[in-house]
Parts: sequence; C-alpha cells; structure tokens
Amino acid sequence: MSCILHIETSTQVCSVAVSEDSQIIYHEEEGLPGSLEDGTQEHKGSAAEKLGTMVDEALSFTDSHAIPFDAVAVSCGPGSYTGLRIGVSMAKGVCFGRDLKLIAVPTLELLCVPVLLREAAEEEDALLCPMIDARRMEVYAGVYDRALRAVRPIQADIVGPETYRQWLDERPVYFFGNGAKKCMETINHPNAHYIDGIEPLARWMQPLAEKRLMQGQTEDVAYFEPFYLKDYVAKMPKKLI
Repeated sequence: MSCILHIETSTQVCSVAVSEDSQIIYHEEEGLPGSLEDGTQEHKGSAAEKLGTMVDEALSFTDSHAIPFDAVAVSCGPGSYTGLRIGVSMAKGVCFGRDLKLIAVPTLELLCVPVLLREAAEEEDALLCPMIDARRMEVYAGVYDRALRAVRPIQADIVGPETYRQWLDERPVYFFGNGAKKCMETINHPNAHYIDGIEPLARWMQPLAEKRLMQGQTEDVAYFEPFYLKDYVAKMPKKLI
C-alpha cells in the first residue's frame, strides 16, 4: 500500500493529513483569515506560515514513526487563487526535497467525498453539485453522479432560479460547499437539497489520491499548475481608492 501526505488550501480552511494503507493516521485543520471578494486570501503571510508549520508537524510525525512517504497529494482547484498557489508550492517543495510523486486532487471531487461517506444523498439517481464561493452571486461548480462521473464540466456559474433547472426537473440534486448558501437564497425547487458543513479537508483526500496513485495519474512536479478556472485580477484596496 502507500503513505501519502495530503495538503488542502483551496478555501478558508487550511488542512494537512497523512494516510497509510487507506487509513488516516494524522490530520490537522485550521481556519485562515477571511477571503477577499475576488476569492483571494487577505493575509498571504498567515496562510503560508500556518501551512508551513502544519506540514512540518506532519513530516515530523511520520519521521518519528519511521514511515516513508510515497507521494504528496494536493487539492488543485478551483478555489482561492492565493490559497491554491501556496498549497501547490508547498506540495512541490516536499516532492522535490524528498523525491516523491505529486498527485493532483480536483477540489470539487474532494467536496463530494464526505457527502458520499455520510450517505447524505441516498437516492441512486441523485446528482451532486459541489460549490466553491467565488464573487457576488458567482460560484465554481460541477455536477457529478454518485460514482463521481462528471455530468457537467466545472465552470463558473452565476446563480439564479433557473441555473440548474435542467437537472432539477429530472432528479434530486444536492448542493453543498461554501457556495451553496447562494443557491439556498435563490433556488426553490422540490428536488433541490442542501447539505451544510461540508468543507474540502485534507483528511477526505485519501480515496481519491490513492486511486490516482494506483492508476499512475501523477503530475510533473516541475511544471504542474493549479486549476484556477479564472485568471487572477488584482484590485486596488478600498482604503486607497
């Protein structure tokens, strides 16, 4: 089997975990400063500092137990531009330093894992719609079946009453993630269901990361870039306007 270091920084929660033989043997989560309107983090230094400390502690834990790593898995987006950049940079640094493989885990697929484990979407034909908050009424979202096959590609949606009508008219759709609150305020349909408290945490990455490692789906450590979905646009701070 394998030992994998998992890193997740796509939203306001920074998390690190270690899995060995399909079991989570270490994990840590910590909230980060609030996001700006464009989805970036307010304090870049804080994110980098927290993640660096958390990764060091995870590495110390495995080293003290003489557990050799096989790979590093990182949440690859979409999500916070700055958060993804910091997470991927840290993952690359560990891979280079320890000669490990790099695994990219799509953030929206990661969001689906706790929903499936909790059997919150019990209907066989149910669709899963994980969402990450973007700006204003916009979310980064995908639509998946219960086998995590993409029914619709990931894209940026401006949420309105008719946004997901074509799927809602056919079967139950479960909305979750930190962008789902926007749907709750605008979509009123009998097939629309909302699940609170779902975060893309590193400890949920294990099944997706192990599957990719077993299938040889690893990344080029030197050239891999996160899936930002949108280009970052710098804005002048309001206090300077």
